[in-house]
Amino acid sequence: MGAYDLRGRIGDDLDDDLLYALGFGAARTFGDAGAEEIVVGCDMRPDSPRFAEAAAAGVQAAGLRARFVGLCSTDQLYFASGHWHLPGLMVTASHNPADYNGVKVCGPGAAGVSRDHGLGDIRTAALDAPRHEAGGGADRAGAVMVDARGAEELAVEFATRLRSLTGLDRLEPVRPLTVVADAGNGMAGKLLGEVFGTDADLPAVPFTLIGLYTELDGTFPNHPANPLEPENLVDLQAAVRTHGADLGLAFDGDADRCFFVDGTGSVLSPSAVGALVAEREIARAQDAGETEPVVLHNLITSRIVAETVAEAGGRAVRTPVGHSGIKRLMREHDAVFAAEHSAHFYFRDFYSADSGILAACHVIAMLAGTEESAANLIADRERYVASGEINSTVADPDAVLADFAARARAGEYGDGDVIAFDGVSLEGDDFWCNVRKSNTEPLVRFNCETPTAERTRALTDAVLTSIRR
Repeated sequence: MGAYDLRGRIGDDLDDDLLYALGFGAARTFGDAGAEEIVVGCDMRPDSPRFAEAAAAGVQAAGLRARFVGLCSTDQLYFASGHWHLPGLMVTASHNPADYNGVKVCGPGAAGVSRDHGLGDIRTAALDAPRHEAGGGADRAGAVMVDARGAEELAVEFATRLRSLTGLDRLEPVRPLTVVADAGNGMAGKLLGEVFGTDADLPAVPFTLIGLYTELDGTFPNHPANPLEPENLVDLQAAVRTHGADLGLAFDGDADRCFFVDGTGSVLSPSAVGALVAEREIARAQDAGETEPVVLHNLITSRIVAETVAEAGGRAVRTPVGHSGIKRLMREHDAVFAAEHSAHFYFRDFYSADSGILAACHVIAMLAGTEESAANLIADRERYVASGEINSTVADPDAVLADFAARARAGEYGDGDVIAFDGVSLEGDDFWCNVRKSNTEPLVRFNCETPTAERTRALTDAVLTSIRR
């Protein structure tokens, strides 16, 4: 069990018995807090429906009802948790390879759950699970059938909410708009027709949508559904250029993240996209009467996010990396929006949860209202050059962080303030760098940002030489 979810190789780390026990432990934990029902969903991996049935059977063995909605994206499961105010279990391994699976857990109202806030209790309670008989949930008196009416309601309410939040329900493009979306054979293949088309019994949104790899297939026959890796964006970039499209979208396997490509095929920085969406969410909150809407950003997003928030009249609050913590801080600060460098985008009016397709709806609505290209819209928000996250395997991560802090205080990497916050950061007038420990491996992670590619390379080389010495 990791810091935020359960994930591992099928057969080696995960089987029906484990999913059954986890469902049991979740039911005991959330039941002690007053829950009577848990919503359960799954992605399109071959084992996911069976694992979800086993988890649902475990929920019921502990005395709670399981509302099993079948195939859905992770952000649809979060929406269901918020819409019905139920805890949730989502069987998915997100962007991991086909031989992986796992479970993401949320509290009622899509509340964040982590090892220190709920997952540890679930793990302890799971140890008391009764024996799971062979055959899994499907043999338990047929009690874990998919809730077809609930699944239909979820699809309609989800699409309706996203359209309403972003203005797609009243969209009148000032020009013809073409969007290419690469679902990677993941759950976005289901969402595209529901949110933008007519699959949820809503009118189609008025733009041309070209889908790539929209068939649900958890063996990922075309490419891994991990848009963080540049090689997995090649087909999307080629299709955008071939069709003369205005925008490209690339989703990960469970569709809670979306990466963006402009009309030239260039990948847009998630931080720059976050800045664009932050502007829209700040403006919407100000129209509703808020004087200084709060936007969260983790410490390794570009400075452009905080700068854009300030320019738009909002207040930027920096957070550690990690979605469960961000969800809690969203509620603590009543933040309207949050952005992570990894293309997780969180919305207060989406139960403070993250949604890739909601971010995509914002960008599409923005493009539809202007003659500007995506490249031009983003240009002013790519003022810095980031290193990207670089991992180093080390014997003693704490010693590495201490050494980095000492060298930074001595001015070895430039003038700035040394700050202990989610690792150690050096903050200069026009640059920053951060070294932090992995939650799960003997790794340290390095990120930096400067105004030029040359300075970013030099700073990266200097710090990595010390780390790996």
